[in-house]
Amino acid sequence: MAVTIEDAHRRLSRKVMGRPGVVGTAIGTVAGKPCLKVYLAGGGGGEGARIPGRCDGYRVVVEKTGTIRRL
Repeated sequence: MAVTIEDAHRRLSRKVMGRPGVVGTAIGTVAGKPCLKVYLAGGGGGEGARIPGRCDGYRVVVEKTGTIRRL
């Protein structure tokens, strides 16, 4: 049975949230295909090196967004 992207998103979020520089995760698309996104605060330091390239068969895309604040 294939893992849904929603299940993969939950698993990835549990794995990466709380790591230095990670400010959020989402389900998105890249080149018209579904993917998982990890948002980084930026600032360098190689933060993306600790983010897996795939999760449950879905591509993981890292984007630097800066700090995200709740309104």
